[in-house]
This record gives sequence, C-alpha cells and structure tokens, in this order.
Amino acid sequence: MRDFQSDFIEANGQRIHVKTAGPDGAPVMVMLHGFPEYWAAWADVAARLADRYRLILPDQRGFNLSSKPEGVEAYETKHMVADLDDLMDTLAPNQTFILCGHDWGASVAYAYAMRHAQRVSHLIIANGVHPICFQKALYAGGPQTDASQYMNVLRTPGIESRMAENGYRRLLNMFEKFSAAPWLNERVKEQYRTVWSQDNAMETMLNWYRSSPMVVPESGSAPKALDITEAMREKYRITMPHLLLWGANDVALLPEANADLDLFCDDLTRVAIDNGSHWLLHERPEVVAAAMLNWLDEG
Repeated sequence: MRDFQSDFIEANGQRIHVKTAGPDGAPVMVMLHGFPEYWAAWADVAARLADRYRLILPDQRGFNLSSKPEGVEAYETKHMVADLDDLMDTLAPNQTFILCGHDWGASVAYAYAMRHAQRVSHLIIANGVHPICFQKALYAGGPQTDASQYMNVLRTPGIESRMAENGYRRLLNMFEKFSAAPWLNERVKEQYRTVWSQDNAMETMLNWYRSSPMVVPESGSAPKALDITEAMREKYRITMPHLLLWGANDVALLPEANADLDLFCDDLTRVAIDNGSHWLLHERPEVVAAAMLNWLDEG
C-alpha cells in the first residue's frame, strides 16, 4: 500500500521487515499475520485505522522479506516472542501497545501477552486460539481434531516441493478450502506467489508447524482429557482487556477451540463476524476495523 512505509529492523539477531503507517505520537498497534501470509494480511483492516493509530505490521521470521534462519528449533514460539520484544524496544521504547494477531500470529500474540503483560495494553485476536484451549479441543477427538489433520500433513518431510507445484496450487487452495475467497483474484495470487518464492520461504514457513508442540491426534483417536488446573490458568493467564473476533464460518478453527477461553481471561469480549471465515481480515475488513474501534473506544 502506498501509505505504508517499509523498513528493516534488526531484532533478536534477525532482520525483520516492517511496514508502518499512521501518525507519530498516536497509540501504537502491532498486527501479526499467520500462515501462509505476510504483513499484508492486515493491510485492509489497517487502512481503516491509520488515521488514529501508529500501525506496525511486521513480516514474522521465516516469511516474505524477513530473516529465514535454518532449522526447526529456530521457529519455536519463544523466538518469535523475543523478535517482537526486541522490535518494540526499537520502534516504541518504554511504551505499551495494542497487540493484534491472526492464525499463527495469534499464537505469538498470546504468548507475548502472557510473558510481557506489562507491555500490552489490549489484546485483539482474530480467528486464533489460546494454546491450552486448542490442545484440549484437539485431544477431544471430535470435529476440531478432524479439521486440524492438515497440520500433520504440513509437518510431513518434503512437503515443501508438493506445496510449490503448479504455481503453488495447493497453497492457494488452502485459502479457497477454508472459504469462498472472492478476494483472492489473480493480482493477489501473484503477490502471494512472489512472497512464497523467496529463498527457502516454503521450508521456513512450514517450520512453524514442525516446531509447534501442539499434538494433533489422528482422526478417530480415543478422546483424551486435558484438565485445566489452577496452575495452568495462572501460567497462561491473559490479564489485559482481550477482544476475540471470530469469523463464524471458519472450518479450520471451530468454536470448540476457544470454548474455555473465559477461564484464562480477566476481561474477555467476544464478537462474532457473520459471513466471515478463517480469512475474515480479507473478507470483512470494514466490519473487523469497526469492531476493533468500538471496543477500544468503550475501553
């Protein structure tokens, strides 16, 4: 987008590509993308907020123009949390900020909010899941377990070459599998192909799945209980005001994946987005932006 400035910031030993917009001195808002996207996942939402907030949209490590360190271990969530912390020490030192995340970006946002609660004034998640709630739903052996089988596929050795075949057809199909994706026109498809064609990008993007400790049982597995203890509630607690935006038609992440979220949050607001799926940032950006502004104004 022409109103976004592009920068490269050294953070936690990585070269992080960042897009920024909005007036200096305005409240800071950080927007984290998921798989298989890049900073522009939030662009249509951000464009509607840029007059009121200083927006920071990074390419997370392994994606697009940011560093792509080798090895699966380099993509453990703790490293992305450290990337973000160092990045914000540079871009907004000694400031609190609003933290937003979608998909894998939500995983990083949750982890950061748990470990650095003093830096986060508000937490906004769009179709993302709290780690304990998600693992409980996966262990249950029901619809969420079935819906998440693709995670095991994406952990398969050598899957990179299959995903890149025929102009990244399988990867593009992930968008269309989870929604009708009318926003995915030929121009947007070509932008994604360019992003995915960066050196080693397919391997490093998929290493997010390989490094995750999340266990996805095979479909049909016997249910396994995951009791949420007081110690777990305290360790994975979200203390700041938290808004969960949920595309009601998401077939990748189902409502059961966040059913227990209230147990971990001091101040949770849920907003369902009708006619929105997993890709609600693209499908309903005006509704997402309005819901964010309404909630922030009320708070």
